[in-house]
Parts: sequence; structure tokens; C-alpha cells
Amino acid sequence: MLFRRPAVVAGGVLLALSGGALLPAAMAAGSGELPAERPESRTPPGAKVDADADADSRPEPGPEPEGVWRTDGYGSLLAIKDGVLRKYQTTSVSCLKGETAKRSGQDAGSTTYTAPDGRGMTVRARTATSHRARLHVDGSPGHQNMQRVRALPADCTREAPADPVATFDVFWQTFQENYPFFAAKGVDWQAARDRYRPAVDAGTTDDELFAVFRKMLEPLNDAHVSLTDGADRFFGETRPGTTMPSEALDTKVKKYVKERDLDGAELEEHANGRISYADLPGGQGYLRVSGFIGYSDGEHPDGRYAAEQAALDKALDDILTADRTARLRGLIVDLRVNGGGADALGLRLASRLTDRTHFAYGKRARNHPEDPERFTPEQPQYVKPARGVPRYAGPVAVLTGGSTVSAGESFTQALLDRPGRTVRIGEPTQGVFSDVLDRALPNGWEVGLPNEEFRTRDGRTFDGPGIPPDLAEPVFTEEEFEQRRDSAFDRAVSTLPGGS
Repeated sequence: MLFRRPAVVAGGVLLALSGGALLPAAMAAGSGELPAERPESRTPPGAKVDADADADSRPEPGPEPEGVWRTDGYGSLLAIKDGVLRKYQTTSVSCLKGETAKRSGQDAGSTTYTAPDGRGMTVRARTATSHRARLHVDGSPGHQNMQRVRALPADCTREAPADPVATFDVFWQTFQENYPFFAAKGVDWQAARDRYRPAVDAGTTDDELFAVFRKMLEPLNDAHVSLTDGADRFFGETRPGTTMPSEALDTKVKKYVKERDLDGAELEEHANGRISYADLPGGQGYLRVSGFIGYSDGEHPDGRYAAEQAALDKALDDILTADRTARLRGLIVDLRVNGGGADALGLRLASRLTDRTHFAYGKRARNHPEDPERFTPEQPQYVKPARGVPRYAGPVAVLTGGSTVSAGESFTQALLDRPGRTVRIGEPTQGVFSDVLDRALPNGWEVGLPNEEFRTRDGRTFDGPGIPPDLAEPVFTEEEFEQRRDSAFDRAVSTLPGGS
């Protein structure tokens, strides 16, 4: 994806915002030919590397895949020329200019483009004249398939009308062609159009139009749906009865955990405070992850996502040492306040928690404008044991709740088939998994929506209700705070080996 937009703010296209940090995108753990990355290429300590030999064996850059490409699903056209990639956002009634990215790297069969915000997108084609290609966005496992088209449609080369009626039509059509969950949410989108479009005309004010869109979106109760005018107006919501992660909530809960669960002991802080760790009595460990992005403020030669990945690796190297992994009897992974981020970073953490490859999830995107049951071919994603570093493959208790959002949920899903003993404790997660498909409207507003499903091995999804716990316990309720309880934490301690 790009970075998957977490639930705390309104953000960009395929961007993921986690715990207040809006950042770029990421790594693919996809399968099949033309792999997007080599996440297991870290050199073990003490190994020798022949830099000259490596340079000699590096393939020469290939020709740039210039031309116009249409994605399968995702409602996008890409125009590539003279080192610039320009995205166009399309529906059957519109074509609006999207972001641009400049060529920043090239290898045999692939060209990388970097957007102004530092997000990387890589296009892979076998030759410069290939009719098919793949697009990989930093931080998003898998890829988007693309097919070459003759030229941009005429709608893409002329100014689009930006009046309220045209804006309404593009807004409605964007959801009509991409949103996969109307049936699951019990929402008749056609009926919403029939009800609200007559209320919109050339004289409709911005306040009135925003109110109409808000009324149409509210029944979805979807934390990956948002609307903003880029200034004062913003709409976003969560599943009823849940709380959106925020910096204030994260700070409050971390303080409570230190004082109540750890008896005032300090947490080891890593990755800008997004990852924390403490040893517990009885050979147990406590790993708290408040997001899957925001780990680094620094730069990296390979881009901003590479900096995120390097910061995560360092944190895990410091925490999951050979000595600690050898003596751990059980590990609590606390995701109860997790704002999401990059799914690929979740897979990277999961790779430190297994000694055998296992299925994570299958990812597919809606790809038919009229039929909500039609999707792109499913791309299975796997958790592969990290190479050259210590790993912990023992019993794990995963703490979740309604403030476990987005990439926090895909990480939880990636552990469903984990070999060994894994138990989920707490409350259901938020119920949003897809990358966020961000779209501009003709009047300059932006809307975000999901267009993907993350499926289990047997084809189930958890969009809407979230992933349920194996052992239900209250999570950070007012009663829990008032009575100085943390039932989910206590249940994890007693469930894992070494607990009292």
C-alpha cells in the first residue's frame, strides 16, 4: 500500500497514518515472480561480503516503462514519460489528476518513483514494450497488476466541472465502483443517491454539501472512510462502542500500564516510543506496539520507508536478543492502542515470532464498477522466519480491543495460523483492514475509502465486526480504570507459562 491510513486523522492516498504520524509506504511480502523486495537479505554477523563481486553481478538498468497503464482495480491510470509518473483517479464519470512522482531508481525490469512525501512506487515490466506490468507501493504487501492502454481517455485531458452536482456524482460513483462492504453493512447505496441527489443543485453551499455527504457515509460506521475539505471540515468515525487511537489515549494507557501492570517499573522505549518492552516475572515478556509506522525521523538512502524498516529492525534486535529469546517462556504482545501503519512492517515483526513459514492472509481488491462481488485474483501473503537474527517461537498472548486498528489488525490476522501456541485476549479489533484508497473530488475535497479484502485461508474476512478474542476480557473501560484493573493483561499473565 502506500501507507495505510490509520484511524486517527484524515490523510492521503493509500497512506497510512498511525498514532498521529503520517508517513509514506512500504514493503511487499508478496509471492510469485518479480518479487517486490528481498526482506531476508540481511547479512548475518561475521559474514563477509565481496562488494566488488556484488557490484559486478548487479544487472544493468533497463528501459523505463513509458506509456499509459490501467490498474486492475484501484480506479487508476498511470502515465509515465521522461522520468515522471503521473496518477489519474478514474470512475466511469470522471478522470481527475492525482499525484506525481519522479524517477529515483532503476534496475533491470523495474523503475522506482518517489512522491514528494517520500513514498516510493516501483513499476516492474519485463521489457519497455511489455503490455503488462506490476505496481508495488512501499509498505503494502503484494502488488497491483496493470495493463498498457493506447492513450489517456479524453476526460483526463480536460478540466473537470467542479460544481456541487458534478462533485456529488463523482463522490457517489467512487463508492459505487470501489467500496466492497455495502451488503455487509446493510447499506443501499443506490437508495442513498435517490434520496440525496435531488437536494443538490448549483446553489448548494459547501456546508450543505458536506452535510449531505456526511449523512450518506454515517451508516457505514467504517473507520477507513473519511471526508475532508482540507481545512475545517472533517468527517470520520469508528465502529459504535469503540474509541479511535490518539496520542492522548496512548499516553494515558502507557502510564497506566507502567503504574499498574509493571508496578512502576520503566518500559524500554524503542522506535520513537512506538515500541516498548519489559521483562516480567516467571520468564515472561511484555511487548507493547502502538503503531506500525512512525519509528524513524531520519533519512535513508533507499527512502523513508527503508528508514522505518531499519528502525523497526534495530528495535527488534535490541529486544529479541539471543539470550532473551532463549529464556522467554511466554510473550505478551499488547496491541490494545494501535493506530495502524504499514502492513509490511507488521509482517516483519511477525517474522521474528516464528520458526516456520505460515499463511498470513490473502489480499484482493474490488475490480468491477457494477458488481461488488468481483475482485482481483487473491494474492496470498506469508510470514517467513527472519534470517540471521534471533527469533522467538514460543507461546504468545495477543491483547486486542476496539482501538486496535488497520495494520494492527492485519498483524493480528497474520498470527492466526502461527505455529505454536497463540491466544488472543481482550475485545474484538476495530474491523478495518484494507489500504485506504484516497480520492480527490472535483471541488478539491478528499475522500478515503477501503477497496480491499484481507481473507483467511478459508475465505473469511473480519471487516466490520473485527477479529474476535479467544478469551474475552474488558479493555480500558471506565470501570477498569476506576477499580485499578487490567483484566486482559492479568488473564494473559495467568494463561502463559510462568504466570501465577
